[in-house]
Amino acid sequence: MHTDEQKIHVNRHAKGKRPTFNETKGYDQLMSMVMVLASELNVLHDRVDAQERVAKAQGIDLAAGIEQLTLDEAALEEREAWRQGFMARLFYVATKEAHEASMGETKASFNSTIEDIAKG
Repeated sequence: MHTDEQKIHVNRHAKGKRPTFNETKGYDQLMSMVMVLASELNVLHDRVDAQERVAKAQGIDLAAGIEQLTLDEAALEEREAWRQGFMARLFYVATKEAHEASMGETKASFNSTIEDIAKG
């Protein structure tokens, strides 16, 4: 176990350019976003299905309870925090590419990264 002083640095972004599979500009980003949405939707579907099944087994009318629910400020803030994290995941590729472009990544820096990786 590591203490705060011993934390290992982990890169949050992979080095170098992402591989592209389609020549149409932005298509690969769009496909990445669609896959993130599909993944999130799949998880959400499974959780809602599980909740409905558990509630039904307990004799609870979950749909009616949801319709009557009023959220307090803390719940609204939690939802907004989740929404912001979701949007960050959704736009991850576009944000990363924009960051790389702002850093002036060049062919030389890309080649240097490849050489670093090859050296181990």
